[in-house]
Amino acid sequence: MDNHTVWTERFKAFILNNRFVLSLLVLLLIGLNIRVFSTIPYVFLPLAALVKTVFLPILLTGVVFYLLNPIVDILEKRGVRRVYSILILYVLIVGIIALLITIVVPFIRGQIESLLDNFPRYSRQVELQFEQFVGSGLFGQLRGTLNFNPIDYIERATGQLSKFVNNAWTSIGAVVGAVTEVILSILTVPLILFYLLKDGRRLPHYLLQFVPTRLRGQTYQVMSEMNHQISSYIRGQIIVSFCIGMLLYIGYLVIGLDYSLVLAAFAACTSVVPYLGPVIAITPALIISIVTSPFMLLKMVIVWTIVQLVEGKFISPQIMGKNMHIHPITILFVILTAGKLFGILGVILAIPGYAVLKVVFVHLFRWLKTRSRLYEPQK
Repeated sequence: MDNHTVWTERFKAFILNNRFVLSLLVLLLIGLNIRVFSTIPYVFLPLAALVKTVFLPILLTGVVFYLLNPIVDILEKRGVRRVYSILILYVLIVGIIALLITIVVPFIRGQIESLLDNFPRYSRQVELQFEQFVGSGLFGQLRGTLNFNPIDYIERATGQLSKFVNNAWTSIGAVVGAVTEVILSILTVPLILFYLLKDGRRLPHYLLQFVPTRLRGQTYQVMSEMNHQISSYIRGQIIVSFCIGMLLYIGYLVIGLDYSLVLAAFAACTSVVPYLGPVIAITPALIISIVTSPFMLLKMVIVWTIVQLVEGKFISPQIMGKNMHIHPITILFVILTAGKLFGILGVILAIPGYAVLKVVFVHLFRWLKTRSRLYEPQK
């Protein structure tokens, strides 16, 4: 056998007959093609426009789907046809939205407007408390010696903040009216959601038709685990956030904190982001309690501590469980990295995105271990 034949056989053995190497070569060729065609603007421009158009409706629909699908399944098991179950839920949702618009929204708007009206008074109270804290003698020496007046900076900062808040509040309608994509996305959600709730169970089997026959079983397992991770996180996080908002609202009412509903609603919304959300949520409550009285600050801290203990020891373990299997330090790094790369949307989607990628890479690693034969089989 000559050298040419030997090298041909080695090439077939290590390249052509090696699925792992072939997979890497295919991925390399796909990456090179994407890199080359990305330099031509009109090639990926329609695809980018399509993704940008459908991303928000699909994201909103997915969140609502994971919340409503268990209810539809329960009604179907009790003999109600799936289409009728969806229609019943739609009627209930429309009724709840109408109730919120007529009762809750005006009350929240009144509290926000009252907060904006009282903001200059709060600013002045902060200035007075700062003067009392520094002391008149020391404050005068600081102002005379260094030609530095902290009150001027406080007044300037609070004035700019008040101006920013007022401008943001008055321009909300204009901003919402300009962003037509958001409005269209919200309007298309009910239509997409209806068909997803009705025929969503057929979607995995439809996608498996494009997968090679030998890989369909493992692919279905990966899809099932991804679905479980996403559904557990979305349902659990929304329920936990709602419980936090209700507990804080009750606690704020008990201690008599002003703007209790607005502060509790803000805390419920920010609690969707683990670890960082509570830090953001406590800030406005701290400001309002400080300008009210030192005793109110103490009561607010007690309420917040009790709510966090109840949430961490009872609510989250019962609702979220241990399904995610993600270390808290990992969660913190993932949130910070996603926020740096993708902004607010990245912070919100960081944990479910990481959970999905973790499922994919765990199964891929197991497959590579089996194919490489470099690892001893586990007993």
